[in-house]
Amino acid sequence: MAKHKLQRFHEINQFTNVIQPDYKESLQNDHSLKGKWNKKYFKNTNPIVLELGCGKGEYTIGLACRFPQKNFIGIDIKGARIWRGARTAIDEKIANVAFLRTNVELINRFFGENEVSEIWITFPDPQEKSRRKGKRLTSSRFLESYRKFLTKDGSINLKTDNDILFNYTKALVTENNFPVSALTDDLYNSSIEGMAYDIRTHYEQIFLIEGKKIYYLKFTIPTHEEIREPGE
Repeated sequence: MAKHKLQRFHEINQFTNVIQPDYKESLQNDHSLKGKWNKKYFKNTNPIVLELGCGKGEYTIGLACRFPQKNFIGIDIKGARIWRGARTAIDEKIANVAFLRTNVELINRFFGENEVSEIWITFPDPQEKSRRKGKRLTSSRFLESYRKFLTKDGSINLKTDNDILFNYTKALVTENNFPVSALTDDLYNSSIEGMAYDIRTHYEQIFLIEGKKIYYLKFTIPTHEEIREPGE
């Protein structure tokens, strides 16, 4: 297993669709692609969509195949996970996909104002303990970061099997009067269609077999006023 993992790390260093910035450099300086992903990487003017905590990139790849007129970037800190999605994109010649290996905490080092049109957060670590809610990818701290590079009508999609994360995010959205375009506590028994319904990851299939409900929420963040945390 260790040898197999080392081989993947060696391969991923050769992949042209994977950006692996130096962590210490990212702490201090913006990346050279910030504000220039369309011009320097994708070489088109198509909308950019992010998947945060993309894991093996199943959702990123699924979205890219479904919407060739958009550009997709999967972000994760684990190189061994990203390898799978990047390998698939290369083998299947999917040109509108890139993967960025970095911590989401540093995301503002990589994207400029109005550069991203949509964000997908699919089955993230729910950080269930209340003292860790600031680490939830839908917390006010992270949302403040996202809206610095989201377009005016840019949307955020949360898809999760965790009721604590879903209810927390729903409460935050309600507290701040964010516009909601989709909301359900049981996606596959709802009338919602489209990307959230049609694309399913490996682990999502397992959740469904286990009888778990899938929660889904899509909303936008106004570009003004401080984002408030919901009450306990």
